[in-house]
Amino acid sequence: MKLLMCLGTGGVAMAALIVAGVPGIAQTAPGAPPPAFNACRACHTVEKGGRNGVGPNLHGVVGRTAGVTPGFDYSPAMKASKLRWDEKTLDEYLAAPGKKIPGSRMPIGMPDPVKRAAIIAYLKAGSAQ
Repeated sequence: MKLLMCLGTGGVAMAALIVAGVPGIAQTAPGAPPPAFNACRACHTVEKGGRNGVGPNLHGVVGRTAGVTPGFDYSPAMKASKLRWDEKTLDEYLAAPGKKIPGSRMPIGMPDPVKRAAIIAYLKAGSAQ
């Protein structure tokens, strides 16, 4: 499991493969959201052209600059962050949103690195479509 702590280029894809073989982690059909994404659904949609909710639509988030989804009212901190959402920044942000971007409006993070890796792999796969 220590491999999950060192996500580098391609690390999330590797972590997703590792997650697939971890007992106790529910498996999903290819392309389906992992169970860990249920925590995100209250605020986010992922469908291409989907609506913004309490949080922005996340389709295409991997590779995008933070704070630029059309029609979403981001916090000044998010707009000013100038982050590019890649595997590393997503992992850091999802682990502790307020630590990565002080003043961010996202109230909760995902402390479990295995669940974060599954969420990021799902977002990355959806971003490529």
